Amino acid sequence: MPQDLSAVPWPVRTARLSLRPATPDDIKATWAYRRLAEVSEWLTHADSDRAHYAEVFLDPDRLTSTLVIEHEGAVVGDLMLRIQDLWAQSEVVEWARGLQAELGWVVAPEHAGRGIATEAARELLRICFEDLGLYRVTALCFADNEASWRLMERLGMRREAHNVRDSLHRVRGWLDGYGYALLADEWRASG
Repeated sequence: MPQDLSAVPWPVRTARLSLRPATPDDIKATWAYRRLAEVSEWLTHADSDRAHYAEVFLDPDRLTSTLVIEHEGAVVGDLMLRIQDLWAQSEVVEWARGLQAELGWVVAPEHAGRGIATEAARELLRICFEDLGLYRVTALCFADNEASWRLMERLGMRREAHNVRDSLHRVRGWLDGYGYALLADEWRASG
């Protein structure tokens, strides 16, 4: 069962989009929307300096877990796909390695509201469950980030956690956080 992104035949195409692993050449295009306050409000990093953004973007762990979303040949967003181990008892820990992924998404504001994030994230779920053979997929967000949790629900993900003031926002202070998940058999059953 492949659990390495290199096993996926890139680029992956949907009706309107193309998904592919990010490269250093994507710094300029992703910086164009990630630097905007309306986007960075919900991101872990809110870089105001392009040089620092480039340094973070090029971090090997970050770069290998980032996919770009292209629409009509232009980068319009990006996805995070971070493969993780599931918790297991020590006798079976080897069977739980690399069976979960955490997902994330960002779409440039001028492309928001057109179903691009939904289409890209749906395809990412397909990649996770069909191409990579994962058992479980998760996604996290601030509870105040309604667009993100509504997307998770459109994708058929289940809210598993509502953590009270567990997430420190750089401007808003302590906020509630939501955790969503979807199992492979649930995804297959949804058709």
